[in-house]
Formats: sequence, structure tokens, C-alpha cells
Amino acid sequence: MIFARSLTFFLAMLLVTPVYAVACLIIFPVVNASTRYEFVKGWNITITYLAKVICKIEYEIKGIENMNALLDQPAIILSKHQSAWETISFMALFPKQLCFVFKRELLWIPFFGWALALLRMIHINRSKTSAASQSIASQGKKYLAQGIWIIIFPEGTRTKPGANTNYRKGGARLASATKAWVIPVAHNAGQVWPRNSFLKYPGKITVSIGPAITSENKSAEELHQQTERWIEAEMRVIDAPAYKTK
Repeated sequence: MIFARSLTFFLAMLLVTPVYAVACLIIFPVVNASTRYEFVKGWNITITYLAKVICKIEYEIKGIENMNALLDQPAIILSKHQSAWETISFMALFPKQLCFVFKRELLWIPFFGWALALLRMIHINRSKTSAASQSIASQGKKYLAQGIWIIIFPEGTRTKPGANTNYRKGGARLASATKAWVIPVAHNAGQVWPRNSFLKYPGKITVSIGPAITSENKSAEELHQQTERWIEAEMRVIDAPAYKTK
């Protein structure tokens, strides 16, 4: 049953994604950047819904009020990264326009990458660390000034549930430099939508949004440590079985 549902979901994505991407390429030249984002978000909403209906992947969001309190403030979301689910669904579920920081190779994916290239996102070359950091800093400041929130996965790559991974400091550095708020996010999406797995498992994802962390009078290192502590402590609450042997 799990294989059949996963296959059905995969085929549904194959059907929906090219149609949506072609529509984006037709519409994008005649609409502004904000309208492009809202149009693309329809795809994210659709895929999140299909995952719920076909694969029985439910979700709950804790602490959304912590985001709603900052709607008129510059903010950087620093999130746990376990799955493809959050890269799709956060755009559908969070209340502000988001700018993702991602590896440029995603732009080469047919249809999906083509549409992604036309949005206000930050794509970097991971092999050139210094240039990537400069790109994040310059573009991040620009988008924050436009009222867009930046979302960064400080682990750098998707991790297995229960894994202990060193967090990168780029997001904290950007927050410190721009005086933006930091919003920490923990979730256990890897339990139902594992990394690098075709199979999707029924279950409920818990997305926990922490209290916003001010960057005022804090160094990047302090922001980094405070964010990592909150996320990792919260992971042991929302996904305790994954850490019971840690």
C-alpha cells in the first residue's frame, strides 16, 4: 500500500509540475515578482495537498503566532532540514513571502528549476564558499529590505532523524549584519518523507516555530548558538524516539 501510494503521488507530481511550469513561463513575463510568487505558491499548496490525500501525510503547526507577530519586521528563518517536504510546504504554509537559499544545481531540473529561476531566490555555487557567502549577504540584504523573509537550512543538507549535525553560521551572520530577527523552526518531516527515498509514509509532521530571537546587541556566534540550542532541544520534544539512544 505504501509503495502504491508513493507511486501514485510521484505520477501526480509528474503530471502537475510540467503543466504548472509551462504556465509560469507564459505568465511570468507579464506579471510582477510578487504575483509570480503567489502563482508558484499554488503549486506548493497543490503538492502539499496531494501528499496529504494520497500519502496520508498530515501536519500540525505549533507557534505560528511567533511568525504572525513579526509580519512587518525583517526576519530570517533558520530551520531543521530532513526532507523535501519542508522545501515544498513551508512556502505554502508560512504567512510571508520567502526567499530560499539553495544550491544552483536545482535550476537545472527541467520545469521545476526553470520556474524557480524566475523567482526572487538566492542560488549559490557551493564549491565557491567565499563567493556564496558574499552572494547570500548582498542578495539577502536586498530582499529583506523589500519585506521578504529569508529561509536558510543551517545544516546545509538533509539529515536523518536523530542525527547530530554541525550547524553553519551563514544565517546567523546575515541576521547579525542586517539586525533581522531570527525565527528558529524544528520539525520531524524526515519520519514520513525520508531523504533520498521514493517511499512516503503515512503520519503527522509536527512543525514547531520558536520564539523569535532578536539580533540586537548579539554577535553572530551568540545568535548561532541560541538558534541551534532551541532547535535541537525542541527536536527532542517533538521527535523524542529518534533521540532516545543519543
